[in-house]
Amino acid sequence: MQISDLNDLELSTIGEWPTPAKAVVVLVLCAAIGWAWYHFVTQDQLERLAQVEQEELELRETFEDKQDKAANLEDYQQQLAEMEESFGAMVRQLPDRTEVAGLLVDVSQTGLAAGLEFELFEPAGEQTKDFYAELPIRMRVNGRYHEFGRFISGLAALPRIVTIHNVQIAAPSQRGDAPGTDVSLTMEATVKTYRYLEEGAVQ
Repeated sequence: MQISDLNDLELSTIGEWPTPAKAVVVLVLCAAIGWAWYHFVTQDQLERLAQVEQEELELRETFEDKQDKAANLEDYQQQLAEMEESFGAMVRQLPDRTEVAGLLVDVSQTGLAAGLEFELFEPAGEQTKDFYAELPIRMRVNGRYHEFGRFISGLAALPRIVTIHNVQIAAPSQRGDAPGTDVSLTMEATVKTYRYLEEGAVQ
């Protein structure tokens, strides 16, 4: 069969074509069918397969994570109980509304017991936080360095939570006091006490 013979081939007489020509047509048709099958059927299935495999990996990771948590459930429950107990102990250190006044007296008496002389003891407005209220107290006291130490140690020893902030200590020369004054230092600070908010108050 010559190449020039291809011009004489007609589709209407395909049954009479030479065997090589029929083979070429069959191969072309098979290739077209194969390409169409891959493009319209197999490709979508492969993409779906990859998606399902990814979902399987994610589900496996989720399962292993939950399995690990389930295996350590007792430890988590024990830790939660310890945290709740610790949180409850901290909350008990926060006074309710009726105890705040007594706590303010305790703070001032702690300073007096340490030998300090109060120039200023000014509770500011209460500031509401998540589940507690913060009550700052501006203070200015006169005394000696060791008396300041005893005062701060006394605050730390109180059964309720009391913190001290913005501490500034000035010497007599900085305050303009006359030489020979018995009061050697002045301390300005903000003491903060805290009050537990009842559930209704938080809402």
